[in-house]
Amino acid sequence: MPTDELDARARHLLRTLIARHIEDGEPVGSQTLARHAGLDVSPATIRNILADLEDSGLLTAPHTSAGRVPTAQGYRVFVDSMLQLRPLPEGEVSRLRDGLPAGGGTQSLLGSASELVSAMTHFMGVVSVPKREQFAFRYIDFVAVDSQRVMAILVFADNEVQNRLIQVRRAYDASELERVANYLNVHFAGRSVADIRATLLREMRVARDEMESLLARTVELAEQALAPDDTEDMVVAGQTRLIGVQDLSDLDRLRDLFDAFSRKREILQLFERTVKAPGVRIFIGEETGLAPLEGVSLVTAPYAADGRVLGVLGVIGPTRMAYDRIIPVVQATADVLGAALEQGPPRTG
Repeated sequence: MPTDELDARARHLLRTLIARHIEDGEPVGSQTLARHAGLDVSPATIRNILADLEDSGLLTAPHTSAGRVPTAQGYRVFVDSMLQLRPLPEGEVSRLRDGLPAGGGTQSLLGSASELVSAMTHFMGVVSVPKREQFAFRYIDFVAVDSQRVMAILVFADNEVQNRLIQVRRAYDASELERVANYLNVHFAGRSVADIRATLLREMRVARDEMESLLARTVELAEQALAPDDTEDMVVAGQTRLIGVQDLSDLDRLRDLFDAFSRKREILQLFERTVKAPGVRIFIGEETGLAPLEGVSLVTAPYAADGRVLGVLGVIGPTRMAYDRIIPVVQATADVLGAALEQGPPRTG
């Protein structure tokens, strides 16, 4: 029975079975369904329908029980066509706004967002960190460390600060570093790092007379100081909450899952697949394409500020999760986080 040919009775039974299983975690038998489905059919008829649903790959019967539980494919049908979502209650949205106030700084907001979404869902919260080149450059300063190294201190428009150590071909004195910093601050404040690099190289090609030497020094320092930051990262909260989840009690599975969290790279690549997709994306079990995540579900939503998607926020938990509850929490948290980042921190100095 293809899933698009399920009749109304089969869909109703599948929805009821999954709702019961999500609530209590136990396999659901025909007698239980007969009591809760509200259909005027016999347990024998229900057993026949459940057998058809099992043949379709939507249900499976654990060998220790006569009842059935949904498969990943069953959850997919449930999420795609049977789920009734309601907006997050205003009281919980207010809780998010209180926990994600504008002006707290990007890193602080990301940490708070991951903690909040974890606390509200009782699962693991994950937020990918925006790439620094997406933010406008505000101010730079250079400090000589020794004859071969210079420290670049970058301040971005969101008031986040990065220190980058630059290897130089010759020693720079304090006055040279000050001239380069002043040139960058006067001409490029408010522009993105990628735009600054492209403009400097273009200007270098057409530079003449006394500006040429200053531009040459500026390009040498800026090439490294404003290079793309390839250290991908994410903020994680609530890993230990997964330890107490009944469906994730297998220690080997948890170990593989935590190893994947520590490596981050694979999960970040998965997030990259969702960053340009509007709204909530749901990966159930093996849909992630990552072996350690085959026993879990990942619910994600992109967060954006000023019309630009900056990253992805998500929740990782068991496939047996209350999707009707988790999805609105993830969407609302991403929206509130984006709004807080858009308002930005107060300018200082």
